[in-house]
This record gives sequence, structure tokens and C-alpha cells, in this order.
Amino acid sequence: MKQLNTKIIKNEQVAPGFYRMRIESGYLSGKSKPGQFVEVRCSEGSDPLLRRPLGVHRIINNGIEILYEVVGKGTKVLSGKKTGEGLDIIGPLGNGFDIVSADTAIIVAGGIGVAPLMALAEKLVSRRGSVIVLIGACKKEHILCERDFKNTGAKVLTATEDGSCGKKGRVTDILEDMLRLPVFGARSPIYACGPSGMLAAVARIAGSNRIPCQVSLEERMACGVGVCLGCPVKIRKSSTQYEYKMVCKDGPVFNAEDIAW
Repeated sequence: MKQLNTKIIKNEQVAPGFYRMRIESGYLSGKSKPGQFVEVRCSEGSDPLLRRPLGVHRIINNGIEILYEVVGKGTKVLSGKKTGEGLDIIGPLGNGFDIVSADTAIIVAGGIGVAPLMALAEKLVSRRGSVIVLIGACKKEHILCERDFKNTGAKVLTATEDGSCGKKGRVTDILEDMLRLPVFGARSPIYACGPSGMLAAVARIAGSNRIPCQVSLEERMACGVGVCLGCPVKIRKSSTQYEYKMVCKDGPVFNAEDIAW
């Protein structure tokens, strides 16, 4: 982890309210792992004061990409950044995905939860395994990166709540239907990122099918290193005992079965 003065190579809108930024940094390219994140200083001044935690979307030659949604002042400022501008970044931070050998891996993404999963898909495909990506959103306009995932060689299925793209319903409906097929089982690990309700459902489905599952939690993270204690998650120590860990320092990736949903 380092504090870095990086350069913006590209910052483009990819869907209404969603942007993808390419950042030049040999250090981040060499040190980042799928599932980790960076803390971005959005403004040169003190407004907004706090950095924004953004997942590493892709790891590329001499840099990384981040995918973000404009949801407040910080990301609004970030969306206005231009090619060639500098960007103050701390990273990479957190613990990424534990990539296990498997014939088939399943990735489940909800909304902007696709952000840290592209780097994971590229890593899994590079290991010559079969990758299936399930993407869910409320409507077609919020289905992100479908073509990008397909370009990696992964098979992609989509679901929208209004039926405007793919299956009508939730992405977990596709997951349940798919896991009824005998070809899937304990050797088909699940990796997921998205809203907490979706992740809880994915964890339940994985548990009932005895399939290992890792989830990347979406949480407000101020410091990014566990000092401010602002992003606790309840973890099971036993059937009756619990402890709290910090999403930024101990995660953001956790084994789904360890979380007290």
C-alpha cells in the first residue's frame, strides 16, 4: 500500500450515471489483486473531506481501471475529471478473492457490484477454467459490463426486475435454477458482489448446496485501513459466539458462511 500521485488516462461515461476511469500507475498494476480497492481523493480542496473507496475494476498494463456510480458530491467531482489530470490514490487496500482451482467458477454481480468482478473474471479465464457470470439489476440500463465479460470468454446471463433484459426477476433466481443442474457442485465456487440483500441470498443458496462462496461486501469505508472502526461486519466464531471485523482491513472479501447475515 502506498499513497500515489497517478495520472488519469481516460474517464468516460459507460451508462447513465456510471463512469469508468483508467489510471496510470505501474505500482498499482503490479500490486493489485482482484477484489482489492483503492481510496481516491476526489478534490484538491477539503470538500469533500473523505476519500472514496472504489474497487479495482481491471488490472491492466501499467495501471488499473475503476468503475463507479455517481451517487454524491465526491463521485460527482470525480466524473468531471479529464484525461491528463493527476489523481491522489492510496492503495491497493484490503484482502482480495482467494482464487481456487475449479473446472467452472460462478460470478454473481448485482448492479455496481460488477466493479471488482471484472478483474476476477479475467484472472479466472486466464487459468483456462470455465467462467459463468450472472448479472442482475433493476432495469436494462443498469446492466453493466455484459459485453466486457463476454469478451473475456465467460458465459453471461442477465436478470432484471422489470424484465427489460434477460430473465425477469432477481439474479439469484438464475443462480438457483442453474444449481439444480447436476454439472454444478462443490467444485464450482461462487464469487459475488452486490447489495447486502442479494449477497445474503447468494450465501443461503451456496450453503444449501454445499458450495464454497466468497462475497465482496459493499460498505461505507472512511479510512480504508481499519482505524476509524466505521465499517464493522458481524462474523461467526461458533454457533453461539460472534466477533466484529472491519470490512476495509479484514475484507472486503469474506467467506459467505462466516458472516452473520
